Amino acid sequence: MQSNNSDDPLVLRWILRTGAAVFGLSAVWLLVTPGFFLELLALEPTLPLRWSMWMTAITLIALTGNMAVVSFRAPASGVVASSMVMMVASGALGFVTLLVPAAITGFGVAYGLLSFAFSAAYFAALARWWRPGR
Repeated sequence: MQSNNSDDPLVLRWILRTGAAVFGLSAVWLLVTPGFFLELLALEPTLPLRWSMWMTAITLIALTGNMAVVSFRAPASGVVASSMVMMVASGALGFVTLLVPAAITGFGVAYGLLSFAFSAAYFAALARWWRPGR
């Protein structure tokens, strides 16, 4: 469905693909070593929190697939709509990461900043793509 005309949000497609790759790697990490991830956030790696990380990983797998499919197959309107959702979700993930109920760690700050960077990238690409009458 991807076209080569100026109306196609190609930059948004690439941001979605990149985000899908990051979420995919995060999902694998959470599935394999949830305790290590929790320790990097200064959280106690209890069984309930590990279970929560496994649930998050499964959700990230679904989100990874959805973002990839949208980036490759959706028409422009679907890419734009998905990018708007991801802009808000990425920003919210940044805030939640920084507000983790534990000591602030370098990893937590870096993970939060990465989320904010994705949110800003979506915002900038959406602002650049959008024009009145489109």
